[in-house]
Amino acid sequence: MGARVSLAAATADVAGRDPALARMILRAGPVRLPKSRQPDPFLALAQAIVYQQLAGRAAAAIWSRVAALVPGGLVPDGVLATPDAAFRAAGLSSNKTLSIKDLAAKVLDGTVPLGRLRRMPDDEIVRRLSEVRGIGPWTAEMFLIFELRRMDVWPVLDYGVRKGWAVVQGLAEIPTPKALEPEGDRFHPFRTVVAWYCWRAAELCPEALLSLPGDATVKRKGGAA
Repeated sequence: MGARVSLAAATADVAGRDPALARMILRAGPVRLPKSRQPDPFLALAQAIVYQQLAGRAAAAIWSRVAALVPGGLVPDGVLATPDAAFRAAGLSSNKTLSIKDLAAKVLDGTVPLGRLRRMPDDEIVRRLSEVRGIGPWTAEMFLIFELRRMDVWPVLDYGVRKGWAVVQGLAEIPTPKALEPEGDRFHPFRTVVAWYCWRAAELCPEALLSLPGDATVKRKGGAA
């Protein structure tokens, strides 16, 4: 995966490749990725499942109850040994309960090899994680960016990234994921930096969004975990 490059160096590289992004970089300042919410990848993925489609406070309350279900900490074998009813009583939906249990099972059977994730290429991680019920490419890409700090992730399924790209580039319409995918090629291997500034553009320039179609909310704002 090559030598690590600092975020400052990566940002300077991106600015040199695109004048419109360079202007957004000047306005938004340096990339600020928050600290990982969970040092353990299993906990990070389990928490991502709990937080899906929930507001922050509600998700945090449910997560605190779920995390306390297994004595000694939430671990895969403990999750599988915990009755579904206990997860439901903690506020987790049936679907998310099935997802967390499927994650635990796939960690134990090696489908999701937690001990090797940090050494695996991005596409292989996305493929492995997407085999878990309730974890799709978007969740896997957020895990790559915010938990593993991978520098070359281009999450074109994210509405906020597409909307922010339209703002930065002054487009009349928000691009589709298929249309945006090749736009990232020229920023390899620092596409994560571009995605972050797209999120910031959507956040910092709401007035520019009024003339753009679509009513979905931004999934990730700059710096949000």
